Amino acid sequence: MMTTFRNSANCFFGDSSAELPLDVIWIDLLNPTAEEISFVESRTRVRIPSIDSLSEIESSSRLAVHHDILYLSIPAVAAGDTVDAYLTPTGFILMKSILVTVRFATLSTFDAVTEKVKQDETIRSAPAVFTALLEAMVDRGADVLERLGAELTTVSKSVFRGDPSQPKHIMRSNAALRRALTSVGTTGDRLALARDALLAVGRVAPFVLNLRKEWIIPEFGARLDAVAKDILSLNDYEVHLSNKVQFLLDAILGFISIQQNDLFKVLTIVSVVGIPPTVVAGIYGMNFKYIPELNWTYGYTFGLAMIALSALIPLAWFKWRGWF
Repeated sequence: MMTTFRNSANCFFGDSSAELPLDVIWIDLLNPTAEEISFVESRTRVRIPSIDSLSEIESSSRLAVHHDILYLSIPAVAAGDTVDAYLTPTGFILMKSILVTVRFATLSTFDAVTEKVKQDETIRSAPAVFTALLEAMVDRGADVLERLGAELTTVSKSVFRGDPSQPKHIMRSNAALRRALTSVGTTGDRLALARDALLAVGRVAPFVLNLRKEWIIPEFGARLDAVAKDILSLNDYEVHLSNKVQFLLDAILGFISIQQNDLFKVLTIVSVVGIPPTVVAGIYGMNFKYIPELNWTYGYTFGLAMIALSALIPLAWFKWRGWF
């Protein structure tokens, strides 16, 4: 689908049989067809990159200049509010008068800027739209990091701040630890996606500024500089969250290890406690003719008492040692 925006804030859907108005400032291509790509290339005289070209990770492919035309590529996060979030390549072709964007997924940042272009009279040029898109990506990234930070805080409280006097509030069960581990792992994956997207935006803004194009007026230059500085602060916060994810993973795995050790401790105690009664029962179960207690009135009671004591004495010893 191809959508064009004019500096009069009117938008329309273009087709291969129409001509581009002179006041077009933004052409947005969403999953473009071959006809739409051919139409835009013939009208703007630019090369529309393919999804494979936009997916390349080297800087020379993501940041390039050809004949005063800027070819930029940024991985954006699609479906960022769900557990199925993924990176999708997004291309920017920036010229003095027209911005062409190429994307292959619906992005909330583009939807927000679309509404802003329709309502904000200050966004009436290609550099203005480009700047607004980068600012929207930074704002979106900040919101995502804040939400992920809140999720990590919730998991951290559930893991570390249980009430020892109320075991039901302590997070030690296998199911609870498994849920916490899954939650932290999912958060770590989404955090990695946000990091990749923000790093790409952080490279684009300084690159455009360093070119010192005369059509990047001081206002947009200052806003792009602010974008670059915001990215630096968000990167610091992202590093903090990444360290917290690693800490929580280590802590949860530590609790799982402790729980397993407690289980083995119980099994060891049970096996040790069961040995003395087995020995006593074995002695009195031997088929010898002369056993002193056979003719004793209280011999059976004595045997049961010996078995019970041989089990209770090791339990008392383990309890005194604080082993359980």
